[in-house]
Amino acid sequence: MKALIDDFSLSAVVAGFIATVISYAGPLVIIFQAAESAGLSHAVLSSWVWAISIGSAVLGIALSLRYRVPIIIAWSAPGSALLVSLLPQISLNQAVGAYMVASLIIFLVGISGAFDRIIGKLPAAISAGMLAGILFSFGTGLFVSLQAKPFLVLAMFASYLLVKRLLPRYAVLAVLLVGCTIAFATGELRQEALVIGLATPVWISPEFSLAASLNIALPLVMVALTGQFVPGMAVLRGAGYQTPASPIIASSALGSLLLAPFACHGLNLAAITAAICTGREAHEDPARRYVAGVVGGVVYLLLGLFGATLVSLFTAFPRELIAALAGLALFGAIAGALAGAMAVVEDREAALITFLVTASGMSFLGLSAAFWGLLFGIAAHLLLTRRATASAAVPTAGPVGDPAP
Repeated sequence: MKALIDDFSLSAVVAGFIATVISYAGPLVIIFQAAESAGLSHAVLSSWVWAISIGSAVLGIALSLRYRVPIIIAWSAPGSALLVSLLPQISLNQAVGAYMVASLIIFLVGISGAFDRIIGKLPAAISAGMLAGILFSFGTGLFVSLQAKPFLVLAMFASYLLVKRLLPRYAVLAVLLVGCTIAFATGELRQEALVIGLATPVWISPEFSLAASLNIALPLVMVALTGQFVPGMAVLRGAGYQTPASPIIASSALGSLLLAPFACHGLNLAAITAAICTGREAHEDPARRYVAGVVGGVVYLLLGLFGATLVSLFTAFPRELIAALAGLALFGAIAGALAGAMAVVEDREAALITFLVTASGMSFLGLSAAFWGLLFGIAAHLLLTRRATASAAVPTAGPVGDPAP
């Protein structure tokens, strides 16, 4: 506890808070859509929000303190999107059974250590290109939101640049304060939408079926490993942290397994929001950035307990404010990822392919753009580097009349 107090900093607190806010801003809406498509009751939805929030909180705090690394745990956003179309086809009890099967498979992958071996062989430029592609839409979202709320977004953008020049560690905090102040002053913060209410967990008995396992469990495993843990570890590696992936994966899967009967569909290592906490904006000293992970977990805990209040909070804020905040908070991470992707000349084209495929947001055969970006990038890397190696190995003929070397 003393070490945590000594390492405490306002910039890390702000980074952890913003990372958690952004975690809720978009993915939570997808969960609402999935619940609505399946006709789930408000009580079950509230339990779902409670479970993913409490799980993210406990795991984030415990892992950040254990490894002294800003580890942000969040629920699977791609998994939530899958459930929008899959949940209406089966009962909720069968869905919970499928969640448990998926968590068990991911747990076995985690404790086997296979994921670490795969990550260790992944070229750094490919990982950076994938991360840049994932974050790209958040950077452009800042300027897209300019169309609807020009004054709000321009004020936030200007405050970012100004404070970045004078007090760079507090640039994102300034953006948050300016955005909230303008939203409140202009009446765009709908205070009447705010309510106070606690979330209540609801037990759902699992039912296991082969159909639910094939249709829900296996897709959840694929999107968790390829769409969450791979880019999440890429973020940590890109920031210089060499934390092993196995305990993070195994712990997340175990937490998901225990919370599945309360409607938790899966907890994973965050990627996008983690980039906010692993950068210099959180703290100049990488060894003190873990405080952002702890603070993020505490915010998760508070928001998860007040489930109804959480829903109303994001209804009250203008969506353009959240989009601008996310884009500006991730500027440093996007710049670092692009620099890393282009750093190695031999891998530049493969990294570019990874970036473009990932940034496209395409989905094919039910797998995310991050997965396909990684696959195409690795394929390009293998083909191009093998061709270059083969070309270098071919003896070059000397000038005419001279014997070959």
